[in-house]
Amino acid sequence: MFKQVQAAKERLKGYAHVTPVMTSQTLNRLVNAEVFFKCENFQRIGAFKFRGAFNSICQLSEAEKARGVITYSSGNHAQAVALVGQMMKIQTTIVMPDNAPAIKRAATKDYGARIVEYDPEKASRKDIADELETENGFTMIPPYDHKQVIAGQGTATLEMLEEIGSLDMLLVPCGGGGLLSGSAIAAKGMSPDCRVMGIEPELADDATQSFHTKRLHRVKNPPTIADGTRTPSLGKLTFPLVLEYVDDMKTVSENAIMQAVRFLFYRMKLVVEPSGALGLAALLSQAVVPEGRVGVILSGGNIDADTMGMILNS
Repeated sequence: MFKQVQAAKERLKGYAHVTPVMTSQTLNRLVNAEVFFKCENFQRIGAFKFRGAFNSICQLSEAEKARGVITYSSGNHAQAVALVGQMMKIQTTIVMPDNAPAIKRAATKDYGARIVEYDPEKASRKDIADELETENGFTMIPPYDHKQVIAGQGTATLEMLEEIGSLDMLLVPCGGGGLLSGSAIAAKGMSPDCRVMGIEPELADDATQSFHTKRLHRVKNPPTIADGTRTPSLGKLTFPLVLEYVDDMKTVSENAIMQAVRFLFYRMKLVVEPSGALGLAALLSQAVVPEGRVGVILSGGNIDADTMGMILNS
């Protein structure tokens, strides 16, 4: 799939931002390594999800575009699909949980999407989306389990490695595994000796369990502050890709996640949502012992004021 990631990068030219790579001398001293942050919080819609949404939707046929697109997401993929729909004049319908962050729901609506809310305690977002897809003839663009979505997400790592050269280690947040599998494919294609590690919250460790047991584990509505990782499991595509390309999986505590958000805010002046700070959380908490040159994907920056205030004041 490395060639698909390279092709996605060409499609994204002029549409996705080439996000900056940033460093912190303070952090380098703390962890005794050279750490590079790929700042996808500066991507369009504030997260890496724009990459996969654009790469997949731009390849639809005119008939598929005319019928409209549907997806299900707690926020970042929702915003990405809605924005791409607005850019391409495609009708978008998004199934979102009623407890999705207000900032993500508002942005999705502002991009012109029709939002279908549901109670995650009582219903499955995928089941609702599947039913609407069948009833209306929409084209489904799932949040992570889709080859072109995965390829698009991998372009963030491709860009980083083209800019800074090879890495010894790459730390990537993991929810449904789209970013992780795409990043691992790109890393192995560009820097074969790079050790790729997926990072999850302890409270949403289904992918970590799946990786270590080689059996797919599921979790229902995990109560983690990292809302972007509340996916029930890895997907049919992402699970085997993670097993093939990822070297290890680690988990971090809620306190470690909040510590990472605070470090990025106070020391690097970066606004990063909890899901996006998982790689740094692993370094600061010593869940991962870094080696040499370390890349960290900061996957997004969409955090509401109440959550950020709680984290900064805790």
